[in-house]
Amino acid sequence: MQPTQTPDYVGLWNKVLTEIELSISGANFKTWFRDTYIDRQEEGTVFLAVPNPFVKTWLLDKFHKTILRSLRNFDENIRAIEYLIVKNENKAKPEQTQQKQTTPTKELPLADFYINKDDNLNPRYTFETFVVGPFNELAYAASQAIIKKPGVVYNPLLIYGDTGRGKTHLIQALGNYIKTTYKNKKVFYLTSEKFALDYISSVHDPQKVNSFKEKYRKYDVLIMDDIQFLAGKEKSQEELFHLFNNLYDNNKQIIFSSDKHPNYIPNLENRLRSRFAAGMIVDISAPDQESRAAIVRAKTLLHNLNLSPEIIDYIATTVDSNIRELEGTLNSIVCQVELKGKDLNISDVKNIVKGSAKPKKAVSVMDVVKVVAGFYNIEEDSMCKKTRHKEVVKPRQLAMYILREDFNISYPTIGQKMGGRDHTTVIHSYEKIKEELKINSILAEELAQIRSMI
Repeated sequence: MQPTQTPDYVGLWNKVLTEIELSISGANFKTWFRDTYIDRQEEGTVFLAVPNPFVKTWLLDKFHKTILRSLRNFDENIRAIEYLIVKNENKAKPEQTQQKQTTPTKELPLADFYINKDDNLNPRYTFETFVVGPFNELAYAASQAIIKKPGVVYNPLLIYGDTGRGKTHLIQALGNYIKTTYKNKKVFYLTSEKFALDYISSVHDPQKVNSFKEKYRKYDVLIMDDIQFLAGKEKSQEELFHLFNNLYDNNKQIIFSSDKHPNYIPNLENRLRSRFAAGMIVDISAPDQESRAAIVRAKTLLHNLNLSPEIIDYIATTVDSNIRELEGTLNSIVCQVELKGKDLNISDVKNIVKGSAKPKKAVSVMDVVKVVAGFYNIEEDSMCKKTRHKEVVKPRQLAMYILREDFNISYPTIGQKMGGRDHTTVIHSYEKIKEELKINSILAEELAQIRSMI
């Protein structure tokens, strides 16, 4: 006689569903977890019944780790999951297991499913899965120099850039590589928010003050993400300053990330800024079209997708905001491929991109002119006047560069809108700024700040 579903299994699965429902959207929960239940449990393996192959594939690829982690929260003896495809009409008769298809999954190698609590590193973030292009090659080169001599070159390393550009991936790849290569080195990753919370917790318990001060000093490599969240937190900054000095003086490698250059983080102590500047500060800019295409190709290999060069170029050209949106678009494509059971054509992909891509903000020529003029504290009207004053020329050229580079506005249109200038003047301004950005880091930083304001 085959084992049957029991009330214990129902109770366990309800607890898991309750936990998962709190962590994902309602639409996702209803779509992927409806009509699922635990059929049985044998020797540490849970047999999870699902209604069709598509749901099985999606749960296995997208939610397997979440389900397994939640199951283990309630029963630590569970080590693996096998997915059973059970048609809806058989749901009331789970004992009819001869009609079920089983897809065994590997026994749980815990290190592959959980972030290591000893170092907080995500094993999925590696150099092998990091796509290098012109937009991030300097940050990547700095990381490659560090892994050869941790604590000696580029210490500290600070990588900054807008959200979704791969900063966390790169700094954790650094940590994972050092941890694997240098067995004697202790690596630890955390966010600045966690650091601040730890400090606050220690303040309220005098017995924890000393332990907090020593907690992070034992590591050979300390990686701190999103340091901009320390802005205005004076005491937390003070503790970081002392921790920094201790690690640096002992040749311990320190790695930071931020969404902006430390000079532009408000309410950040100057002594911390000077410590960051003592090492290497490098940005990850927006990926260019060629790099976005390379990222799409790399992600298609991970998803086993078969996309034509035309489709890859279309995605890379259309979804141009950040890497996370590229991944979100590809996830939508994967979903449609699984649903239809066949490869998609360019028309299908255009419909998906139209529905999933973030709408672009409508920006006019004068919107950009206004932001640039405000940034340099000059009169907006002067940007369009026939003047060669030094304080106006550079902002005007920069505005023309942004309009062409970021919004692909034609040279004649830019010239017409900005005082009726000839298109050759606009081309000259564009090329001049483009060349100067290669050697002028201050101008590059000013450009990054202006872009964040538009």
